[in-house]
Amino acid sequence: MKFNKALLLVVSLFFCVNAFAQSSKELKRKKEALQREIELAQRNLNKAASGKKLTLGQINAIKAQIRLRQEKISTINSEMKSLDHQISENTNKVHNLKGRLADLKKEYAGMIRFAQRNRNSYDKMMFIFAAKDFNQAYKRIKYLQQFGQYRKKQAAYIQGTEKQLSNQIVVLDKDLKNKGSLLKEQESEKNKLDKNRSEQTVVLNKLSKQEKQFQQDISRKRQQQASIDRQISAAIAREIAAARKKAEEEARERERLAEAKAKAENKPSPTATASKPKTASEALRATPEAAKLSDAFEANRGSLPSPVSNGYITGRFGAYKVDQATAMRNGVVFQTSEGAAVRAVFNGTVSSVFQQFGKFYIVIIHGEYFTVYEGLQSASVSKGQKVTTKQTIGVAGTSDGVPELGFQIHRGATAQNPESWLAR
Repeated sequence: MKFNKALLLVVSLFFCVNAFAQSSKELKRKKEALQREIELAQRNLNKAASGKKLTLGQINAIKAQIRLRQEKISTINSEMKSLDHQISENTNKVHNLKGRLADLKKEYAGMIRFAQRNRNSYDKMMFIFAAKDFNQAYKRIKYLQQFGQYRKKQAAYIQGTEKQLSNQIVVLDKDLKNKGSLLKEQESEKNKLDKNRSEQTVVLNKLSKQEKQFQQDISRKRQQQASIDRQISAAIAREIAAARKKAEEEARERERLAEAKAKAENKPSPTATASKPKTASEALRATPEAAKLSDAFEANRGSLPSPVSNGYITGRFGAYKVDQATAMRNGVVFQTSEGAAVRAVFNGTVSSVFQQFGKFYIVIIHGEYFTVYEGLQSASVSKGQKVTTKQTIGVAGTSDGVPELGFQIHRGATAQNPESWLAR
């Protein structure tokens, strides 16, 4: 019974350590990913700040760096909480193992004393012959055999427990050292965050001096984006209209064939029952292939790959303020590395490729869904071409000297928030 309890303790210890190791690895991976994004943001900030004129890219890079730094500090805090919990658990396990070891040694000492009293063959024989009958004598023989085996097991288990205790103390010491390292890292990140905020203050002071020029740049960019959004909406509208027209033609063809069949069989003409698409969604899902692709796209919500392999979001979906004025963004904006490959986030067909303001814009259809890739330096796909998930479709362009990519997702004509679709 005691052996089984000890075994359960070891098994539970293994699973707790294993679960903690997985959680710790996930937090470490997240922290490393954030550090890569912070370093990329710093490189982009250096590029944007190299010019004399303040740019929106510079402001976005500083904001992104502050946000990423705060997220990294939050991850370090989670890592420390997890480590504190593990240190507490390991401390309890060390105490339990010490108590268990003391009990085992006490029990073993009792067995040794018994063995001492029956240490020679004569004593053992006398113990057996003192039995009342043959059955009791047999039981005493079995008892002596089992006692010897149990004593050996207990000795081995004491050694194992001592080793387990020693290993657990090593783990505890390692956890305490890791916590010390995390505290230093947290302090370092807080100092860097303060520095980033000071940089932001300097940039905002600079903004007040260049406000007129900055307002002109923002106004120009908003006009350009409005023109681009109109072209994207028009491209999607054309695709919806084409799908609707095709579905209606197929419905009419089904009606014509049904009528011809009824006439050939001298039956009354059937009442028109072929359904025509009422909504954009029905039109875009009219074929089995399109419906299957739509369902597959929707099933991957929250796990679609990023359109760039490394980068961070600086412009978020929806309403945002620029220079006290409210504007709307139909997607998100990534700052990425120079010459970054732009990737299709899902299987589909290129619906449209157009050029505007010296940059390329690509629209890909996925059944009733559309993905839009904005501001590319070059495009490597053409209209009607089928693409696969993560296939390179072009190279990211730049804005104010910073590598940047706009990305949108639409369900029919309705813009979606890409952050809810993309995997972190």
